[in-house]
Formats: sequence, C-alpha cells, structure tokens
Amino acid sequence: MSRLVTENLTVRFGGHVAVNGVSCSFEPGTLTAIVGPNGAGKTTYFNLISGQLPASAGTVHLGDRDLSRLPASGRTRAGLGRAFQLTNLFPRLTVLENVRLAVQAARDGAHRRGLNLWSVWSDHAALRERADAILADIALKDKEHELVANLPHGDQRKLEVAMLMALEPQVFMFDEPTAGMNAAEAPVILDLIRRLKADRTKTILLVEHKMDVVRELADRIIVLHNGTLVADGDPATVIASPIVQEAYLGVAKEAA
Repeated sequence: MSRLVTENLTVRFGGHVAVNGVSCSFEPGTLTAIVGPNGAGKTTYFNLISGQLPASAGTVHLGDRDLSRLPASGRTRAGLGRAFQLTNLFPRLTVLENVRLAVQAARDGAHRRGLNLWSVWSDHAALRERADAILADIALKDKEHELVANLPHGDQRKLEVAMLMALEPQVFMFDEPTAGMNAAEAPVILDLIRRLKADRTKTILLVEHKMDVVRELADRIIVLHNGTLVADGDPATVIASPIVQEAYLGVAKEAA
C-alpha cells in the first residue's frame, strides 16, 4: 500500500498559474473528493498527477517512487488509474475487446513483459473469465459484442470504469464519473465506486461537482480555488467553511 504525494505541484500557461504549488498526500483506504468552482484547477491538477500535462514545478510520488518524469503511460504502469470526463475508449472494437485489452495490459504489466494486444484469447481462459466478471459487475455483459462507437454515452462511461478496474491500479482517479449520465445510469457508477472504496488497499481521488455525491462518498475533501489549495478536512467541516460556501454560492448565482 503506497501513499500518493504531490509536492509544490505547479503549472503555468504563459502568465497564468493554473495550479499553484499544491502539496497534498493521499492515503490508501481513503476517498478524497477534490472540489471547487469552475476554473479552480481540479482537472488540471488531475492531469498533472496522471501525466497528461507536464508540470512547471513540483513532484509526484507514489510510495518511494518518483513519477514526475514519467509519461502518462509510465504512470499507469506504476499504479495510477485515470477515468476521464470524456470517455477514453477504442470505439471500433467491441465492449469485450476493450476490457480484454485492459485485462491483458494488467497481466503483462505484472509479469513485466511487453504488451501483446493480439494474443489468442482462447489460450487465456483466466483472462477471459476476468473480463467476463468485470462486464457483469458493470452491467454490460449483455452488450459485450457491440461496437463501443454504437453505445449510448452512459454505457461508454460504465465501460471506461470497467477498463480502469481491469488495470487493477493502486490509485483510482475519477474525473466527474457521472457527467452526462441520466438518473437511471449514475447509480451503477456510484455503486462501483462504493465497492472500490471498501478495498482499504486502494486510494481513490474524485473530482465532482455534485455535493450530494461528495457528502455520501468522501472521507475527506480538499478545495481548490484559483489553482490554490484553500481547504482540507472532513466533509462536514469543509462544506461548512466560508470559502466553500462563497465559492459554491457564487457558482449558483452565476447559474441563476
């Protein structure tokens, strides 16, 4: 079980500091919600941690390993799993083929071998069983032979979580996992996150705007505002803090 730590993590775009010296640690067995108004730097912070965006300054460590110079693919192999606001799938492959590739990647990573995407799956009964079990968990077993491009948005979101589960990361990073999902679809994703949270060896980071979801799932909340970490603590205390009230009331007034 490894702690995820960011030290002085910063990114600048020209003269604009989008994430400003964020130092924070995330412990296994804890779900931390990252909240803040639009433009606060939440997704940018995720991008810096997962390697989609290079930092201007600062470091990212998982346990005793410095990930700061690794690309996103290297950080995934090191144990960081990331689900995006927009789906990140293979649209011209079937649902089952997508999950198979993720299961194969996890197996090959564990064995420290190069990824062979086109292995003969009939020779790998255990991997097929693992893929089938994940699809059953995510309620997509009945759509395993459909092309991903033909799936509705909610099912694509569920499939991305399935692929993340298949990779078996140490850290799960969810960026607004129910975005674009209807009221019937969202509970499946939230239930999966609850089940992942029950595994006390895993660290979960969640960017989420829906405060009812945050209240239900989070053990801890950190708040970003203008790229700066401004609050960190248990959900009740942080939600009641003046800076959170002001930030979210401000968003509500603009929306109105």
